[in-house]
Amino acid sequence: MHVEFALSDEDRRALGAWAADCAERVLPLFEARRPDDPRPRAAIDGVRAYTLHGRRTARLRAVTWAAHAAAREADDPVAAAAARAASCAAAGPYTRALAMPHQVRHVLSPALYCARARELAAGGDTAAGDDEVRWAIRHASPGIHRIVELLRHLHAGLRG
Repeated sequence: MHVEFALSDEDRRALGAWAADCAERVLPLFEARRPDDPRPRAAIDGVRAYTLHGRRTARLRAVTWAAHAAAREADDPVAAAAARAASCAAAGPYTRALAMPHQVRHVLSPALYCARARELAAGGDTAAGDDEVRWAIRHASPGIHRIVELLRHLHAGLRG
């Protein structure tokens, strides 16, 4: 089954700002482990610029892939999860206007990678990850809640 729903430029900017906020929360975990690697910070800066100007640029695409490479190259799982949060945040603006559900899940993944980074940094304590998820939920705009609710309905409909 092929299911699509509309994402406006405003939706993508709101998702980008929220994703950047999430990723920025665990950026210090990455930087403590990889202090000489600026790629995840550049990805977060890139998505912040997008949220202000609304333009997807070659630079944004480049910093997205660079943060992804930083995650892949990290020999520390905490650093890798934090870099993935930044990479996913910067990739969000490339979600198509008529998005498929898997694309929106990718846009929401910065919060999940942040939770994973916190949990790993706390020695596997799931409460640390749960706290991060609660923070992400509290700080999501009504537009983001609408997108997540739509996903929930799509999943329920496809399962039923």
